[in-house]
Formats: sequence, C-alpha cells, structure tokens
Amino acid sequence: MPIIVSDNSARLRPTSLHAGGVLDGSRVLETLMNNLQGMAYRCLDDAHWTMIFVSHGCTDLTGYTPSEIIDQSVISWEMLTHPDDRARVRHAIHVAANARRRFSVEYRIQTRSGELRWVVERGVAVSDEQGDRVIEGIIEDVTERRAMLDALAQAESRYRNIFEHASEGIFQTSSDGRYLAANPALARLYGYPDAQTLIDNLSDIGRRLYVDPTRRDEFHRLMQTHGEVLNFESEVYRHDGSRIWVSENAHIVRDAQGEFICYEGTVQDVSERRHYQAQLERQANHDLLTGLPNRVLLGDRLEQGIARAERLGCLLAVVFIDLDNFKFINDSLGHTAGDDLLTAIAERFSTTLRGSDTVARLGGDEFVLVLNDHDEVSGVISLLERVLSEIARPVTLSGREFQVGASLGVALYPEDGRDAQSLLKHADVAMYAAKDRGRNNFQFFTRELNRVAEERLNLEAAMRAALEQDAFDVHYQPKVDHLRRIVGVEALARWFHPELGAIGPDRFIPVAEETGLIVPLTTAILRRAFAAARRWNHRRERPLRMAVNLSPRLFLSGDIVAHIAGLLAEAGLSPTQVELEITETVFLGDSDRAVGILRDFKRLGVSLAMDDFGTGYSSLSYLRRFPLDIIKLDRSLVTGLEHEEEVAMIARAAISLGQSLRKTVVAEGVENQAQFDFLRFQGCDEFQGYLLSRPVPEIELSGLLADGGLIPKAPS
Repeated sequence: MPIIVSDNSARLRPTSLHAGGVLDGSRVLETLMNNLQGMAYRCLDDAHWTMIFVSHGCTDLTGYTPSEIIDQSVISWEMLTHPDDRARVRHAIHVAANARRRFSVEYRIQTRSGELRWVVERGVAVSDEQGDRVIEGIIEDVTERRAMLDALAQAESRYRNIFEHASEGIFQTSSDGRYLAANPALARLYGYPDAQTLIDNLSDIGRRLYVDPTRRDEFHRLMQTHGEVLNFESEVYRHDGSRIWVSENAHIVRDAQGEFICYEGTVQDVSERRHYQAQLERQANHDLLTGLPNRVLLGDRLEQGIARAERLGCLLAVVFIDLDNFKFINDSLGHTAGDDLLTAIAERFSTTLRGSDTVARLGGDEFVLVLNDHDEVSGVISLLERVLSEIARPVTLSGREFQVGASLGVALYPEDGRDAQSLLKHADVAMYAAKDRGRNNFQFFTRELNRVAEERLNLEAAMRAALEQDAFDVHYQPKVDHLRRIVGVEALARWFHPELGAIGPDRFIPVAEETGLIVPLTTAILRRAFAAARRWNHRRERPLRMAVNLSPRLFLSGDIVAHIAGLLAEAGLSPTQVELEITETVFLGDSDRAVGILRDFKRLGVSLAMDDFGTGYSSLSYLRRFPLDIIKLDRSLVTGLEHEEEVAMIARAAISLGQSLRKTVVAEGVENQAQFDFLRFQGCDEFQGYLLSRPVPEIELSGLLADGGLIPKAPS
C-alpha cells in the first residue's frame, strides 16, 4: 500500500511495494504539489493545528517555509490565524469532522510580513496510519476576490442612493414581464403609492401595462436584435386606468459568463410631446388619401434612419416605387377607382413592412419605402420580393378584379449616398432602370449589388431545380474519441452545379433559410444520412452516431418530431443512433415551445447537441434548463489555443463546465496535433476537424470504417 511520510523539507515520499521491488513516485507528487495553487496540508486535531505536512505553496501563501510551520518549529497555524476568526474556524471544522463531512471555511491569516490575507480552507477529517484523527486539505488565497466583493458592495450602496432619489423612473424587469426592482419615481409615474406596491401588483407588464400588448413583443425583439432599446415610446396604463405616453431607454444586463440577468432602464413621461406631435402629423405630415407619411414626414424619417444606420453600422435601403398600369385604371375607371387602388396598395405596404420601416406616398402612384436595420443585402432582397408579391395580388375595383405590378428602384446607405436627397435621387434612377427591364421587378442603383441580387435569384431557382432532381450530395466528417477511433459522423450538405460549379454551404444555406427551401433541403439530407447510417451500423458492434444539423426554422415547425420519426422509420434506423444539432437561435424566441420540442425529441430517443457553443449569446441557463446531451465547442474556442493562453483557459473552462454538467463535450475545428493533445488532456470526449479528416463522400468513409475505423496519427 502507499506509505506517506514527512521530513523537514515537507515533501511527500510515496512508495509502492510490490514483488519486483520499489517504484518511487516522489517526482510525480512533487511536481503536483509545486504547481498547486495554494497550500496542501495534513495537521493534528489539536489546540495548535500542529502541521505534520505542508506543501511548498505555504511560502507564497504565508511567507514561512514548510520547515518553519511543521511541528510549530517557528510558528503554529493557530497563531497564523487571525484571533477574531480562530473560534469560528475551529467550530466549523469540528462540526464537519464530527459529522464526517467535508468542510469549507473562509478566514484571515497574518503573513510573516504582517500582511492580512483572506483564505479559504477546504478539507476533511480522516484517520491516519495509526488510526488517529487528522485533518487534510488545501488552503487558497482569496484576498483579491474578497476585495472585489467589498468594492462591489460599496458600488451597490452608491447605486442604491442614486436609484432611490432619481427624478426619472428606473426599473429592472425579468424577461417574462415581472418587475424585479422599481424606484419611487417610477411608482409615482405609474400612479402607485410606493415601489413595492407597484412590484407586487404589476405582475404582467405586457398585458397590464402596455395599452398595445404587442409593444412588449417589440421590446423583446429589439433587445434580442440590438441588446438595447432607445427612446422606445409606448402608451401605458396608470394604476387608476388613465393613459400616458412614456419613453424607455433600456438594455440587457448579463453576468460575466454572458447569461441573461434582467432588463434595466429608465422611463420618462412624454405624453405632452406625443399629443402635440400627433396633432402636427395629422395636419401636416400625412397623406390625406392613404394616411401614409407624406414628403415632409418622409424626409424626417429618412434623416432618422440615416443617423441610426450610421450609429449602428447597419444598412438602410430607400426604395422608390412606381405602380405599373395605374394610369390605365385611373383613366378608364375614373379617379374614384384610382383612389381605391392607391388605398388598397398602401394597406398592403403597411402589413408587409416592419414597424421600424416607413412607407410614404409622394403623390400620384409614387411611393417610397425606408427599410431600416438590415445587416445583409439578402434581407433587403427578400423583403422586396414580398413587396412585389403583395402588389401583384388582384384588387377588386368597380366590381372587377385587376392586377397591377410595380417598378422598384433601390439605393443603399452609405454606398449609394450619405444624405436623404442623394438616396432619393439614386433610388429614382434605379426605378427607371427597373421600368426599362420590363417592369414588375426591382433594380439596385449599384451595378455590383444588381449582380448580387441577380445571382441570388438565379441561385434560388437553381436550388429549386436541384431539389426536384435530388442533386444535392452529402459528405460526412468523422468524429473520433481520444484514441482516434471513429465514433460518429456529421452529415454536411454539398452541391455541385453543372454550370455554376461547386457552391459552398455558406452561399446556399442562407438562401435556403430565407426562401423556405431549408425544409426540403434538410429532409433530403436526412434521408441520405439515415440510409447511410443504417448501412454502416448493420451488424456493427458499436454503432456510429449520425449527427445532422436542424435549422431554427425547421426545428420550430409544428410537426418536426413526427417528421423526424417518420424518416427514421423509413430508413429503419434506431433513434439512439442519431444526434440532432441545434443552435441557441431556437431559444431566443418562444423558449417554452423550444423546451417542449426538445422533450418530445428526448422521448423519441435521439440525442440533442448544442452546436457552436461559445458564440452568440450562449446562455449557460440553456445547459441547465434544456435537456441537451452534447455541447460542441465552436472552432473559435479551439483555434490558437496551443499558443494563446486566454484561448486555452476558455477552452479548459468550457470542457470543465461540460464535465460538471455530465454532457458529452465535442471539439470542432481541431487542425493540429497540439490542439488535439491539449483537448484530450483536458478531458474532451470527442474531436472533429481537418487534423483527423475533412468531410468525405460516403464511399470514402466506408473505406475508413472497413480499415478498422481508426484514423492514424500523421507522421511528424
């Protein structure tokens, strides 16, 4: 059995006795002790906590060498412990020892230099080789942490004073619409006698505060998109049922790990200004026929949009619209029918666009759209397609159905102009280009963007044809364990077009998401992947797990679980051999619905993985609340970890978190042996990346499996 002794150097000398002789493992233990953060010890349960072993960490911790502390040679641990803390420490340790439990106690010590340090001691009472009770544990320095907590307490006190005496309303709310905190000014604003009464009585902000309950949904949407709301104006109910207009400025508060804590912000009463603005708008800023903003208000909205786009770094699109065949209808049916047509088209614009967008009528059959907050041109293209589709729907005039089209010209800020006048002018030029192209289409002012738009439309058409012809292929990227044995594969869509050549997923997946083609595309990939898994796992002692990505749109579709179950039955594949990979995007909307779908999948028997962990919002609450089996570390947590200590620390923490939560941890993007060795040493379960294998066709993966399924280490 191992024998542990101590000497004046305070080193442990473990010796294992066996028939062949003595195996000295002292170097291993010495290395562990020398690298330990803190001081490991064994002491007697006596009045002085007499140390019989301490590690070398005691010098950094106390200023005393091990030999000065062992056997109270110079000083005892009781004397090192602050006098005000000694009784409390001894009581805590004895209570735990008598109950045969581990203990953890925080207290102060005085170092050799006279410095006071806070430490945390964790340990347990055990019987030594003679059967006597001793204490073993580790003591760590937590002085900096305590100082940080004290500073936070002081900051909290200052914040509380400001909070209580501010002249404007201040709040903190939960994501589900409950007030967590409110100051007296907010209570007065909403007509409550005090803040606690407001908190107790106003339990559903969306339904009981906002006159229009959808404003809470818009609040959530803006928060999820931008992390804040600025000058968010809404009409709200006061406690007595009267209404006022308020303006909110708020942001999301997150903890150090990025996990959501609350919404926090301020509220001001803007009723007087709102009422005055409403009068001005009705008198001067709106078109009398359609009720849409007129040229005056359009200029204001456009200036606001430009300022917002510049501040947020996003795109703003100005769309000039001219209805096709309007003159024919107006001349043949009369001005009343023409007015009815304009009113109907205006209503369609209003229902198609978002609340943050603007549609204005300049006069006659000319309209202008101001489309805000777009990150990609593809989003503008999708919206314009919907606008054209809405305009093209038949409209009944004078008892007859008519169909009109429209020519749309698009100018983007800042590429096509940095002021309202330039953008309107260039959108008008692009509109005439659309008329020249045969009407009922849209054209961008910039030639390059026209090329992108045309390419996207061509790509969508090609995708539809490819899906009809089953022309998409599937490649498989192996996932290996720490011995480089293939334990699973990830199915990845691939597309080679006879004219366009190889088209990467980064090009066709976004188009599929925006057009709804992601549903038939994923179905086609699932069929191929499930059939391949069935072939590979036939009579295989340890079945491979087939991993497939589910897009948020497909995941949240109403019959997704039944759909997957049907495909599994069709392929004759057991659900236990399938992993479904999702991203955190599915949780950002209706999380309760997402939880229900995940639980249905668990009942089906499939495994669930969170893909791209470590990116986006990646709330740790997902791992606690949702029934996930696997977390896949995003490649950003792997790239560079072999030479960047911060990356390595984050990867190490993520793996440790996964292990603590009993999740399988998979590392993506492993590209060299140093990364593989580091991740394996940290306890990562599975690995995936170009070091091991690129995505390969089915026949090539079948060859790897036929050779034993072991991916050999590349020669150095």
